[in-house]
Amino acid sequence: MPNTNTNNVTQAVLRIRIWYGLLLLVVAIFGARLFYVQVIRYDHYKTAALGGQLKQYEIPATRGTIKAYNGSEVLPVVLNQQLYTLYADPVYIKNADVVAAKIVPIVGGDAGKYAKQLKTKKTRYVVLAKKLTPEQKDKIAKLKYPGLGTQAQNYRTYPQSTLASQVLGFVNDSGTGKYGIEQALNKELTGKPGELKAITDVSGVPLAASKDNIRIAPQNGKDLILTIDLAMQQQMETILKQSVKDTKASGASALIMDPRTGAVKALANLPTYDPAKYFDVEDAKVFGNAAVAHPIEIGSIMKPLTTAAALDQGVIGPTTTYYDPASWKVDEFKITNIEEDGGSGTRSIADILNLSLNTGATWELMQMGGGEINTKARNAWYSYMADHFRFGKETGIEQGYEDPGFVPEPKDNGAGIDLTYANTTFGQAMTATPIQFAGALSAVVNGGTYYQPHLIDKTVDGNGNTTPTKPKVLKAGAVSAKTSAAMIPLMEYVVKKHNFSPAFDQNAYSVGGKTGTAQISKPGGGYYDNLFNGTYAGFVGGDQAQYVIVVFVDKPTNGGYAGTAAAQPIFGKLAHMLINDSYVTPKRQ
Repeated sequence: MPNTNTNNVTQAVLRIRIWYGLLLLVVAIFGARLFYVQVIRYDHYKTAALGGQLKQYEIPATRGTIKAYNGSEVLPVVLNQQLYTLYADPVYIKNADVVAAKIVPIVGGDAGKYAKQLKTKKTRYVVLAKKLTPEQKDKIAKLKYPGLGTQAQNYRTYPQSTLASQVLGFVNDSGTGKYGIEQALNKELTGKPGELKAITDVSGVPLAASKDNIRIAPQNGKDLILTIDLAMQQQMETILKQSVKDTKASGASALIMDPRTGAVKALANLPTYDPAKYFDVEDAKVFGNAAVAHPIEIGSIMKPLTTAAALDQGVIGPTTTYYDPASWKVDEFKITNIEEDGGSGTRSIADILNLSLNTGATWELMQMGGGEINTKARNAWYSYMADHFRFGKETGIEQGYEDPGFVPEPKDNGAGIDLTYANTTFGQAMTATPIQFAGALSAVVNGGTYYQPHLIDKTVDGNGNTTPTKPKVLKAGAVSAKTSAAMIPLMEYVVKKHNFSPAFDQNAYSVGGKTGTAQISKPGGGYYDNLFNGTYAGFVGGDQAQYVIVVFVDKPTNGGYAGTAAAQPIFGKLAHMLINDSYVTPKRQ
């Protein structure tokens, strides 16, 4: 019996030890697993655990506004309007068809399309509708559907309506600037978005008080203040609209620039559009700023630049006279003038501009080559066109889609290069935009400095710090000060000899200019016999040129020479507007 009791005790102790060992093993396994989960694999399981509750939100930056001058005031031309985007997280949508049906009466649209979006797999964010009003946003919130929400987003509004629309451009539904300033300075206007990582409840609603929320503040875009004068711009657009109607033209462009800085004070094109309704435009060409993006063969407004180049090289003087035969034969082709040139005879440099002598401009090119059109003449004239006057190069103005135009290379190409270069002296066989020509003419009349044309006067960052735009010199010594001084009376002479109604008081104001009538080239080569562009370029000021005005009129059909009949009256009206509205300081008596 004693042995039996001893065995029982021994077996009992053994069982206890086995169970105790098993218990310790289980505890050890759980402890190891807990250590593995909580320490070794902590980041992995935290991410997995938060996967259903951690959502990342982008906080959009506020796009910068755009303003312009109205006298001494600064008025907005582009502002932001806060509307709302309706979005959903399909993970939280329990009955897509029901939710879709509830959305339609509030925002409109197709319930079937919404339901399909709400059933989208492998995504946490779908956009259902945009540009909801605050009232619509509130109605969506009252539905209290988990996973359905709205996000504020800024859209552009235009307090000045269509004024300067092609200068401004627009912002598409994706928030990207297109055309004009909106495209050229999209990065500066956009700013940088912020970031919000939020722990949500089971319905997907952010828990704002969570300590795990991380927020990076957005950096709002810069505000821009334009060089544009709104009153000047409004009058220009009114004049241009009436003139296009009167001349039955296809369109027109005009600009006013300060030649002393390159600041553009007014710039307009027709046809135009409403940037608030850009989505209604059928022809995308209307979005482009033609004064920057549509180069043409500019016609005889080139002759003042040809004259300036010849004067600057010292091959002619401002009072030089020469015998003009009324035609030149170049590369077996005859260069002639308009019928009012008076035929052959002794001519002056002033006559070349006043009578718009193609033969005179060709003669000036000959002087650059020592008396004939040759390699020396072509290289010299090319240097002035491409380097001094910067044709064939972008100006860098703050606009989308600037076109550099075209200047032919001076080397002999076996295709009548001398004739080509003769044609360029009176604005054919090369192309330029109004903004390029304004920059070049400004250099000719301001003493010889080519300033970069620009539209931004100041930028203002999110902290209110203002940075003015300093005039940027693209070419010092485009012509000499002596040449510039000689060109002023030569161009004034042209205005005195042409019919402006009313006439300019040249004793009080300095007004000079030049017409241009350019044949329009055919796509396959050659020129149309009955299609022309009218151009005019000139300046107005007192003791110095204060404004340069360039006008292009596309295919006017009111009869007469396009430059004189269509473009010259626009220049006259713009110049008188500047004088009458006291933009111009009169000559000192």
